[in-house]
Amino acid sequence: MRYEFAPDIQREAERISRLLFPHVKMERVKCFRSYGTSSRRTIARCHALGKLMQKAIGIKAVYALEFLSERFDKLSSEDQIKTIIHELMHIPKTFGGGFKHHDHVTIKNVNQVYAKYIRLKDAKDNI
Repeated sequence: MRYEFAPDIQREAERISRLLFPHVKMERVKCFRSYGTSSRRTIARCHALGKLMQKAIGIKAVYALEFLSERFDKLSSEDQIKTIIHELMHIPKTFGGGFKHHDHVTIKNVNQVYAKYIRLKDAKDNI
């Protein structure tokens, strides 16, 4: 696997986070593209540094959002945004290194949050 910082995804994640996820400290979230995956269905992953490791190395929570280039880059713009939303939804409001699981981050919930994003984005663009 090879990882590269993804400034285009980072900018989009920051825009989305400002509108939908104000609890997410984007200065402590970094977006990466990965290349060379052997996974079959994965498009993206959210990696968190757990509390024990935070304490061990003396830092606050950080998250890395990984977008598998072979799949993510082929998605439509809408599906890319939904994927970014999906990964941001894994970050809990406490922003403490924990992780919200797929009982919360469902297709239905992602679609609802995406619809809200479009409404807020359109309202902001019309100001």
